[in-house]
Amino acid sequence: MDRDLPITPSFRLDGKRALVTGASRGIGYACAAALAEAGASVVMAARGAEELESAVEALRHRGYTAEAWLVDITDVEAVRAGVARRGAFDILCNSAGTARHGPAAETVPEDFDAVMGVNLRAAYFVAQAVAKAMPQGGSILQISSQMGHVGGVDRAVYCASKHAVEGMTKAMAIEWGRRGIRVNTICPTFIRTELTEGTFADPGRRAWIEEKIKLGRVGEVEDIMGAVVFLASDAAAMITGTALMVDGGWTAG
Repeated sequence: MDRDLPITPSFRLDGKRALVTGASRGIGYACAAALAEAGASVVMAARGAEELESAVEALRHRGYTAEAWLVDITDVEAVRAGVARRGAFDILCNSAGTARHGPAAETVPEDFDAVMGVNLRAAYFVAQAVAKAMPQGGSILQISSQMGHVGGVDRAVYCASKHAVEGMTKAMAIEWGRRGIRVNTICPTFIRTELTEGTFADPGRRAWIEEKIKLGRVGEVEDIMGAVVFLASDAAAMITGTALMVDGGWTAG
């Protein structure tokens, strides 16, 4: 008996344009590589010229289409102008982030403002600028954190910024869904990057991390790459307003 088979939606991103912030290193660099490998042309945004150019050249050397955008994403007007010049994107991966860890009782306003300025304010207005230029829909990904769902020692400010990202993602998904724009977060556990070197160097902190991660190892940037491609692609066409945990079971309990 002949019977039609459902066809798996494509994970490919050929013909799509993607913007990745914080793309010169760490998770952002891995996200840019993953999107490019899946067929997207990628604009890589960061504020360090030398490191950014090196990252772009590495992708181009593999035959991928990549462009550098030197920008401080905390400059809202520069972001708006830059997005307007570059035209519509199909994908945004907001990966730029920062952290200034310390006891909540000792937080100073300068550290609070610095973390919120990048992790929340900049992420909000980059998403806004890109969404306005998405007339035919698209996928917005916020690189959030497991710390957007739980708490952590010496991480009150960082947790506050990521919990806020989770809330704004849900609200944006509701507002922009009718336009075909999907908005989701990816929530990694501790990933080996320059940002986490100090944490892993502390034996007490490392023991705490390894005890919490049920899979028994810390994350690598490669662990994020498949999640990014999935949520950016048609394979995730019915997923919006949600968080994809890439945490090795940390938040499971």
